[in-house]
Amino acid sequence: MKKIAFETLGCKLNYAETSAIASRIVQYEHVGFKEKADVYVINTCTVTANAEKKLRELTKQIKKRNPEAKVVAIGCFAQRDPESVNRIPHIDLVLGMAEKFRLNDLLPRLEKGELSGIYHSLPPAEVDFLPAFSYGDRTRSFLKIQEGCDYICTYCIIPQARGKGRNPTVESIVEQAREIARKGIKEIVLTGVNIGTFKDKSTGTTRNFYDLIRALDEVEGIERYRISSIEPNLLTDRIIRFVLTESKRFLPHFHIPLQSGSNEILSKMQRRYKRELYADKVAAIKSLRSDAAIGVDVIVGFPGETDLHFDETYGFLKDLPVSYLHVFSYSDRPGTPASRMKDHVPKKEIVKRSRLLRELSQRKYLLFAEKQLGKRRQVLFERRNQDGMISGFTENYIKVMHPFNPQWVNRIVEVKLRRIQGDYVEVEPV
Repeated sequence: MKKIAFETLGCKLNYAETSAIASRIVQYEHVGFKEKADVYVINTCTVTANAEKKLRELTKQIKKRNPEAKVVAIGCFAQRDPESVNRIPHIDLVLGMAEKFRLNDLLPRLEKGELSGIYHSLPPAEVDFLPAFSYGDRTRSFLKIQEGCDYICTYCIIPQARGKGRNPTVESIVEQAREIARKGIKEIVLTGVNIGTFKDKSTGTTRNFYDLIRALDEVEGIERYRISSIEPNLLTDRIIRFVLTESKRFLPHFHIPLQSGSNEILSKMQRRYKRELYADKVAAIKSLRSDAAIGVDVIVGFPGETDLHFDETYGFLKDLPVSYLHVFSYSDRPGTPASRMKDHVPKKEIVKRSRLLRELSQRKYLLFAEKQLGKRRQVLFERRNQDGMISGFTENYIKVMHPFNPQWVNRIVEVKLRRIQGDYVEVEPV
């Protein structure tokens, strides 16, 4: 049996789609990406220049491993700029958004040499919603509930790669959640490009994201849900209240992109809120659950970001009771309005500002974790044996470790948080 290997770059949505595509391919033996295979499939990302650089590095590694292997590029970079992807050495086939879900049917033609180059038929706006969920580790699944985005943030290339916002019905997503439950998976992470815009008009009355999570909360077999990322202007008080006080299964964990703590920069980014609204959302969450985890996305070095703008962001985040930051250095994306703006920030300054925010993130996380020490928490343990240790996450997204216990794999165990060791907390069973 020939062998196939998959690698995913980028977001949780990409992971869900990779898993869905791979699950349909049964005529190959699936192996790890670092192993020798006959076909390698890379699900690409186009958010940053680093993701494109990584694609080039991976293709070089593949050809050293197996010079005869076929290499297929799919995903956002392959959709947005297939010609550039096709020029990368060693890539044999570039599939667009519609074609990537037909990979199983196309592989025989690729192997025979009948198919190469760019196979790219429809613009992303014309591609129907294609369902996907991941289930590789049998503990947690990323469930795709939404695709594309109608927002026009000036730095973002994703609408060009994935098209306008669209989603399936509430019922179809609930059925996928039931299928995930039948696989023995305990936790689902809801993912998409802009999940808060979810709208299902199939029944004559519009059902929104709030209606969806209420329906998912009733699915038996799934014990935990997380919301991957939701825009602050779409995170309503009803959603916050449901997750924190009414739901049986949604966890006290929100990831809310901020991008900048300066209203002037937010306006240049064409974000749909001001920092005051963001602060109100954080306050609303903490008023209901002081131990709720709140993650933040922030972009450093947006064109025109002065020292004063950065100081506004730093001070704003320093004073907010958030748990951790995901810090992104601004990456110029040709074709976006931000790429045409003046006053691009020097790379050296971006590196400095990123370092300061990452140090702040570390302090925030340690402070958040310290407040949990001595408390009892429910942890879903993962299957991996990491140097004799097993890891998992509490409801409020604190990573914990314990000497490996095979009976804990894919089980929710009540533990007491004991002490912080680096980026995780040691626990003991209750």
